[in-house]
Amino acid sequence: MKFTPLSGREFPRFSAIKTFFRLPHVSVNEKFDVALVGVPYDGGVSYRPGARFGPSHVREASSLGRGFHWSRGVSLFENLKVADVGDCPIVPIDQEKTYASIEKFFGALAKTKKFVAVGGDHSITLPLLRAAKKAAGEPLNLIHFDAHLDTYPAAWDCEYHHGAFLRHAVEEKLIVPKQSLQIGLRGPLAGGDDLDFVKKHGLRATTVDDLKSVGLKKFIETLPNFSKGSTYVTFDIDCLDPAFAPGTGTPVVGGLTTYETQQILRSLKIKNLVAGDIVEVCPAYDQSDITALAAVDVMFELMCLMS
Repeated sequence: MKFTPLSGREFPRFSAIKTFFRLPHVSVNEKFDVALVGVPYDGGVSYRPGARFGPSHVREASSLGRGFHWSRGVSLFENLKVADVGDCPIVPIDQEKTYASIEKFFGALAKTKKFVAVGGDHSITLPLLRAAKKAAGEPLNLIHFDAHLDTYPAAWDCEYHHGAFLRHAVEEKLIVPKQSLQIGLRGPLAGGDDLDFVKKHGLRATTVDDLKSVGLKKFIETLPNFSKGSTYVTFDIDCLDPAFAPGTGTPVVGGLTTYETQQILRSLKIKNLVAGDIVEVCPAYDQSDITALAAVDVMFELMCLMS
């Protein structure tokens, strides 16, 4: 089987069945390198619902995706066999069953393939990390793009929600906190004690002010080198300013631009990126598909980091 996008000359980009990047839709048992997977679950949100529709929305926008990376000089789909394996089964009214389904699906997948998952809200990252860590056989380095810390306590006495995945990932020893990085954080916070968990565990939390105060180029020079171990990238689309990503559940003004995140992703030095996700795309609030297009660009950069 050829793992190449559908020809835009044979089928114009507005036509044909929608898959991620117009790539073949195949069984997980096929032999290829990277699986693109939808995870249409948003039962962990605390404000706007609707991220369950993110995977189909991003699939449609990805019809505009292409394979040659101008800056890197790399033809992605010639170097890497990538396929859309569809959506992970979920139970929209039961988080426990959904987590079990995600861990089972990605646990089997991660034994032989890398993956990029498209959510869905940020609560799905916890079972994704469980599956990736088990397959890697070691705790992971984590690069976390987000407006929010996501180390928050239980909400309404519910431990698992989209603002708590990172706290659980640390407590379950799925990641190595001191070999992890947060990018795009900004306020306001509910209180100063929101920072206690980050400080206690030695997470490197960088804010938008950290970038803007020194400039993009100097900020990039401060990024660590992920040359050891296995690395996972989770990209919450709300790390972007709402001007660049209005279609999200909990927007925060004063965020990153799409250009800044492009440059950061292209500058990351990662020896072994085993998996990643893009979450919190909420189509109902996405004017002119600009949020979905940003998600497509992040998918492309993650795949290039894997190649």
